[in-house]
Amino acid sequence: MPAARVHSAPDRATLLRTGAFAAMLATAGLPLYIHLPRFAGSELGLSLGTLGALLIALRIFDLVQDPFLGRLVDRFPVARGGFAALAAAGLAAGFVMLFSLAPPTAPALWLALSLMLLFTAFSLATILLYGQGVALAGAGGGHFGLAGAREAGLLAGVILAAAAPSALAALLGSDRAYVAFGFLLAALALGIWAVTRPLWGPARRSIAPLSLASLRSSGAGGLLLLALLNATPVALTSTLFLFFVEDRLALPALAGPFLILFFAAAGLSAPLWGALAGRIGPRASLLAGMSLAVLAFAGAVTLGPGDALAFALISAASGAALGADMVILPALFAAALDRAGLPAGQAFGLWAVASKLALAAAAALALPLLEIRGYTPGGPNGDGALATLTFAYAVLPCLLKLGVIALLIFQPLPGART
Repeated sequence: MPAARVHSAPDRATLLRTGAFAAMLATAGLPLYIHLPRFAGSELGLSLGTLGALLIALRIFDLVQDPFLGRLVDRFPVARGGFAALAAAGLAAGFVMLFSLAPPTAPALWLALSLMLLFTAFSLATILLYGQGVALAGAGGGHFGLAGAREAGLLAGVILAAAAPSALAALLGSDRAYVAFGFLLAALALGIWAVTRPLWGPARRSIAPLSLASLRSSGAGGLLLLALLNATPVALTSTLFLFFVEDRLALPALAGPFLILFFAAAGLSAPLWGALAGRIGPRASLLAGMSLAVLAFAGAVTLGPGDALAFALISAASGAALGADMVILPALFAAALDRAGLPAGQAFGLWAVASKLALAAAAALALPLLEIRGYTPGGPNGDGALATLTFAYAVLPCLLKLGVIALLIFQPLPGART
């Protein structure tokens, strides 16, 4: 197996630019899944079942698209700056199409076209950011340091995009909030692209082809499977977060503050998890974070109307647990690619597929199930419908996370102390 390259650790400017680009990227990730169920119903008149089917169809498209984008990035390494500009422009146009323009045709078709553009731009930006990180990370603990900056930026972007509609509704009125939201995110994408252009310097040249065998032998394949399974519980809670707060807890006015608390805890904890992984090892750090997530999910099962303080504590704990997942696993994956000399663009194309499959699977499973059980967002719901909401939001993620913990105990982690 090829030896890892020796290069200098990223400087402060690189870390700041990485965090800023990650913040731009994050606005098209989890926030879309947080806002789409409500937006598609209230603004476009689409049912939860229709939205779930549309999301899983677009994820099938990603199965082909993301690996292709990864190969394209690896094939033309000197064009990464141009690819970054294209990704930012795609995000800007997609946000305006989705949130700011009235559908000129059938709402479902317009939504599909808008999301296809956003998801393509998101995939390209994700592959660029994570793949370039292999070249930027440097030796020693560079992967964890860069991952901490990147994930802190990602979570800052998530906080902004998750909370902005509520803030804009308070300032401009609910009828104009989503229109302004689309233009705000578009301006953010273009502005951040302008200040992060120095990131796209020479890329590391791969010296080994990507294949199932090379992924397996490097240890990256096992990490990819672990990341896919580990992302599903968070995807479920993200998709159902607003529903749980509004209809189970009956605290719609606190949805924004809860989101900010959740992602602030994740962002603040991200550098700490990276430091902890360097001190006690990635496996022990991941097990600690996942165990914290299980406790948080289990606590949410017991909540009912008005339990604001308890849910605030759960939001902070689950956010801190997310910080561990988002720092340690991508850093281990990047380090494994670096040691084996594998093409980072193609590999992170597969990583992007895994992440988005988890989100889509959560939506495709949970949204139709809630509709079948008679759940109506914001409407009158019986005990059975609310029990199903609690099961999908808290019980199922807890069970899935326990399965991931069992896998992690026996999963070899390349380069990690056990």
